[in-house]
Amino acid sequence: MVVCAAPSMTLMLVMGSAVAGLLAAEWADSKFAIGSTKMTASTTFIVVALACGALESTYGRILLAGLALCWVGDACLLSSGRSIGFQLGIGSFLLGHLAYAIAFFELGIDPIGLGAGGLLMSGFAAGTLYWLRPHVPDDFQVAVMSYIGVISLMVACSIGVVVAGGPPIVAIGAIGFTLSDISVARARFVSPGFINAAWGLPLYFASQFVLATSAAFARPTIS
Repeated sequence: MVVCAAPSMTLMLVMGSAVAGLLAAEWADSKFAIGSTKMTASTTFIVVALACGALESTYGRILLAGLALCWVGDACLLSSGRSIGFQLGIGSFLLGHLAYAIAFFELGIDPIGLGAGGLLMSGFAAGTLYWLRPHVPDDFQVAVMSYIGVISLMVACSIGVVVAGGPPIVAIGAIGFTLSDISVARARFVSPGFINAAWGLPLYFASQFVLATSAAFARPTIS
């Protein structure tokens, strides 16, 4: 296992400072500060994965691709309103979640755990769709339904990893990431306001940080 505790602690402080700055910028509605602090925090979780040996295993490389797609999604979501930027952001995050799910298979998934996770997330998906659909414009309905389906798959896979004896941080990161998406959906479609960022952003970046460190638990690929 790659030892990445020391750089992770340093990078945790960097990310924490960036997220604190991002929340202050959101409160002040400073577009420039929002962009700079958000992308600093997003870049940090990619650096964390690299510091934890993401390039040394198949799991790590796929995970890194997912993190990079989320970085692109963060950049796209900087656009305001229900624009093409938001649609591209949904697409980037959807692919990022899919990459995570594929990466989890590299760690090994218990079929029973996957099935149990699937049942759990089916209920989550149904409840989320019931809540969101009346608020989502027609041109976003398919994208939102597809997104919820993919994040549900990702979490189910992460539960399968843990049941198979894999690191619990995989499921912790996946579930935290999924819950943080609720804040984005609420802000965009239901009830905009700082409260969404206040809890959603720290949870999102913490979850990405946790997932990035999971690269250290993958078996290095023999070249």
